[in-house]
Amino acid sequence: MASAKLEPSKSRTILQSVANFDLSKTSLSSSITSLAITSLTLDSNLTIFAGTNLGDLLLLTLDSNSDQSSASHADYKVNLTYYLSISKSIISSIYIFAQINRGLVVSDGILYLLDLIPSISVKKLSNFKGVNAVTRRICSSGCETGFSFVFDEVESENWGSATVGGKLMKRLGGGIRSNGARIKETEGSSRNNSNGRCVFGVAMSKKLVFIDLNSRDVEGQHSSYVVLKEMPCVEDVKSMVWIDDSIILGTDNGYSLMSCVTGQVTLIFSLPDMVANPRLKLLSKEEKVLLVVDNAGIIVDSHGQPVGGSLVFRQPPDSIAELSGYLVVARDGKMELYHKKTGSCVQAFSIGGSFGDGYFLADEENGSGKFVAVGVSSKVFCYRMIPYEEQLRDLLRNKNFKEAISVVEELEAEGDMSTEMLSFVHAQVGFLLLFDLHFKEAVDQFLLSETMQPSELFPFVIRDPNRWSLLVPRNRYWGLHPPPAHIEDVVEDGLLAIQRAVFLKKAGVDIAIDTQFLLNPPTRADLLESALKNLVRYLQATRNKDLQQPVKEGVDTLLMYLYKSLNCHEEMEKLACSENSCVVEELETLLEESGHLRTLAFLYATKGMSSNALAIWRVLARNYPPGLDQESANTHNLDDRYSKPVFSKETAADEASKILEESADQDLILQHLGWISDISEELAVQILTSPKRVYPLPPGSGTPVVVPAEEVARGDGGGVTRVYVVDERDDVIAAIDPRKVKILQR
Repeated sequence: MASAKLEPSKSRTILQSVANFDLSKTSLSSSITSLAITSLTLDSNLTIFAGTNLGDLLLLTLDSNSDQSSASHADYKVNLTYYLSISKSIISSIYIFAQINRGLVVSDGILYLLDLIPSISVKKLSNFKGVNAVTRRICSSGCETGFSFVFDEVESENWGSATVGGKLMKRLGGGIRSNGARIKETEGSSRNNSNGRCVFGVAMSKKLVFIDLNSRDVEGQHSSYVVLKEMPCVEDVKSMVWIDDSIILGTDNGYSLMSCVTGQVTLIFSLPDMVANPRLKLLSKEEKVLLVVDNAGIIVDSHGQPVGGSLVFRQPPDSIAELSGYLVVARDGKMELYHKKTGSCVQAFSIGGSFGDGYFLADEENGSGKFVAVGVSSKVFCYRMIPYEEQLRDLLRNKNFKEAISVVEELEAEGDMSTEMLSFVHAQVGFLLLFDLHFKEAVDQFLLSETMQPSELFPFVIRDPNRWSLLVPRNRYWGLHPPPAHIEDVVEDGLLAIQRAVFLKKAGVDIAIDTQFLLNPPTRADLLESALKNLVRYLQATRNKDLQQPVKEGVDTLLMYLYKSLNCHEEMEKLACSENSCVVEELETLLEESGHLRTLAFLYATKGMSSNALAIWRVLARNYPPGLDQESANTHNLDDRYSKPVFSKETAADEASKILEESADQDLILQHLGWISDISEELAVQILTSPKRVYPLPPGSGTPVVVPAEEVARGDGGGVTRVYVVDERDDVIAAIDPRKVKILQR
């Protein structure tokens, strides 16, 4: 974790004030001294427990006027539903445990037990006096959840029957409830206390007492609590956190680590003089502890070892709360939100009003709730964490793309966003970036979306109506971007928007637009080239996906369109030569009119349209110049396929021969063998004797073939017509110039 960036985000709002309650407007003239919040049941409203300086415990509820489905737009109100007098002194701390419907209250050093069901009742635990701090045991994911360790008889000369606590422990025994009911020593407690048990450590004077609260009836009696063990402890503990078998203690002198098994206490580090009160905060999600030293927060593990970096607050906080991936701190009329991993201050705002010292923040028990409350003077303020979806919408609406992407990455790393929602957001960000002319970044986002369909980009490549118009999903996402349009129109509209923004900026109007575009306006040609190249990049990446056949056809056909627009001749031919799903009838006219006959010939051949392909190669052979002049011919082998220039008669013949070498269509061979042999005798021989042909040319029973006198004359100097009796294969030979002796000898 890096040091905090103290300047908060100007565009992102995470916490939103939803309601407040003013105690001064009631008959209770007191001030807030402690706070706790919880949801007593899964479907209940948020319940706020507030302690006052006069010893009253207030029960407030945060009520919503709408159901859960529209909670993001709900109006909230805090209502006082119940209060009772606990003592005549300040209530210094409140601990509520909804899963067992019980709680603990500390007032004037005395511990009180709350029962929340069926109605709120309080019981004074007179055995616990001089209480300084209370902590609940939290079991990390890698720890055994049982608490049988507390029943081991740890005999030490530091504590025993000589002390009052020791005598009490001797009298109660290791596992006797205060009401006399014995429990089994093998019972365990899960991290979430699903079996209805909670184990606590209570620091008072120079000792630490372990107690167990139970929500179930035992032997027909309502169970209260059981004292499990007592251990010596450092004096004057102000705060503590218990994880697994380790308890971290905070005193005015420093922070120490105590083993709840052996009782050994080890100093973690000392605090300098004149430092603010020691504060500890359990980070539930990370299963770590935050140690506050003045205005710095140091994160340690259950062994007291620092992990990661630190957080730097603006000033020493009065109170700290955990809210999902953030920490909330309060002091001097201000609240600040810090990201736990980066240490950045992401939001800061004033609470409002003029208040005295002392801010009391409260969060939901597991640290992953959606609400926090702060009590100061006679007021309680409630804040709701804005759902990530709303945060992202707001950021994207204001074109804060970088911050929106950062939020998405945070949520992905934390596991707080489903794969479907993550893909949805990536696609939405991509479309906004595309219409904002950031084509590379747009495609980067498209490629991160697992649910986006390639057909969603078809309208940007080919205008409607077309073969694939009905395949395009009418997915408008959050409706933050215009409907799909051809990429040329997108570029034109984007350039007009930049021109308007320049004008408005000069007029002093603040408008959200990329400053880089204002400083260095791009040209239409550059933007269009970038757009086409990045569309190509996306379609290339999606070719390997498992797509429906019509979508595959659209991807490959439109990829050819884009290659042609970019004059990528080599890529066009590679696509045409490879296995592809191009629709030939969609490309014939385009390739013919643009003069990409080689690509069309390759495409015909790939699709099994050999006659069409050979016809093109024959035309190209007529129109191509010789690939090698006489001087070059002396050093190059005309029959070497790898030494011919691309655009030459030899290349055309070579490509045609590749088709005929696999063909058993005798008529097709007769049609094209002549012009191929005129260019290369070797290619003609290879066609006739090709081992690639699955079905050989059919043999005949002997057919008279007449060779005209003029043909014979060209061959051997005579002028007499001759008749041969040959196989049907000789029809092929008859089509060859008799001077091609090399061929005839084969």
